[in-house]
Amino acid sequence: MTFKRVGIWTIFALIIVLIGLVTAPPSRVSAQDTDATIYLFWGEGCPYCEIAKEILQEIAEENPRIGYQDFEIYNDLENRALFMMFAMEYGFEPRAVPTIFIGERYWEGFTPDIQKEIESYLNNCLTSVCNDLGAEILAGTSLSLTEPTPAPTSTEPVPTPIVSEPETQPTQEPVPGQTITLPLIGSIDLSGQSLLVSTLIISFVDGFNPCSLWVLSILLSITLQTKSRKKVLIVGGVFLLTTALLYGLFIAGVFSVLRIISFMGWIQVVVALIALGFALVNIKDYFWYKEGVSFTISDDKKPGIYQRMRGILRHSDSVWQLIGATIVFAAGIALVELSCTAGFPVIWSNILTSQNVETATFVLLLLVYMLIYLLDELGIFLVAVFTLRSSKLEEKHGRVLKLIGGVLMLTLAVVMLVDPTVMNDLTGTLIIFGIAIVATALILLLHRVVLPKFNIKIGSEK
Repeated sequence: MTFKRVGIWTIFALIIVLIGLVTAPPSRVSAQDTDATIYLFWGEGCPYCEIAKEILQEIAEENPRIGYQDFEIYNDLENRALFMMFAMEYGFEPRAVPTIFIGERYWEGFTPDIQKEIESYLNNCLTSVCNDLGAEILAGTSLSLTEPTPAPTSTEPVPTPIVSEPETQPTQEPVPGQTITLPLIGSIDLSGQSLLVSTLIISFVDGFNPCSLWVLSILLSITLQTKSRKKVLIVGGVFLLTTALLYGLFIAGVFSVLRIISFMGWIQVVVALIALGFALVNIKDYFWYKEGVSFTISDDKKPGIYQRMRGILRHSDSVWQLIGATIVFAAGIALVELSCTAGFPVIWSNILTSQNVETATFVLLLLVYMLIYLLDELGIFLVAVFTLRSSKLEEKHGRVLKLIGGVLMLTLAVVMLVDPTVMNDLTGTLIIFGIAIVATALILLLHRVVLPKFNIKIGSEK
């Protein structure tokens, strides 16, 4: 009887254990068997994500003490919600993929420098205790970091994580070549100089906008009739300041929208196609100016613009009325000429979004963009102020500017469609812009020198 009771209790205990095993929630990460776990959130079609997956998987495979889990968020709503939960617990706003979580640190994007930082941090986790916050999140524990710590920046080569002597935590120092210092602005961390180069070139070409140059030259010409340097200074200065402010706000809005919807894999293609449309229309305008679709100020709007320009001078007796009238006029012109110049802000904002630029860095780069953008108009304005003379932008000049901008937009649009990672480094960026410059020069040479020798005509009369 005693053995029978023991057998019954043994069977009962086994049943309880089996029920517990079956009903226990499945663990997505076996953290207890590892000293550190990599959590990668990625999106299908993201080129940086594929690179990160391959390298991080290889790191985990080479060391059994390192765990690895990845979650695709474009097509999986559950994983996307999990991504939001991770970001909330780590104390930041999720913006783009790939995003990597290890211990109590996170990284956005993936570059060789970020790879070194991850390897260094993993090495620390293998030689000391790392709190696996990701495992706690997956297990349903709502533990938040008091002060979330972004990934440190290290400039020294770090070996693949192995069991070794404890090493000190890398300090947060800027990576050489990734930080620039601008007068009155300060340091900008660019993660490579490609962003600065892209900003300088795109803003410079964008500044030679036929629409804005035409309006400014006409406005100055009308104001110069008063023979008053003070009025030219007020009208021209207020006009430039107002249009620049509105244009900067427009660019900031484009950047904000693209950053919010950057999780959608197809947005890259949509932006590239928009840029492609602007590019083809601008190139068309070089050959067939204002024929068909054209991003220029239409002739039927010009009489109204002339009338409003002359209306500004009616308020010339009062400085404040003159300023107010100029602000109203500049705001209206900014809306009219927006279609002439919207292509470059879309392209530039998309480049910054794809490289996970921080908001502070974006603001500094936007200041650089607007400064370079205004250089040509400032030149025209200063010449008018000091000489009381102004030159009018002619159609032939506008055509060439359209061609230059169109070819550059076309080149950048093709890069975004084929391989956007080319823009990640300085060499690739310079090659892309070099191709656009050479292509523009060849078109001008062919159209203006070679073809006329053979009596071949393409496009309308200039």
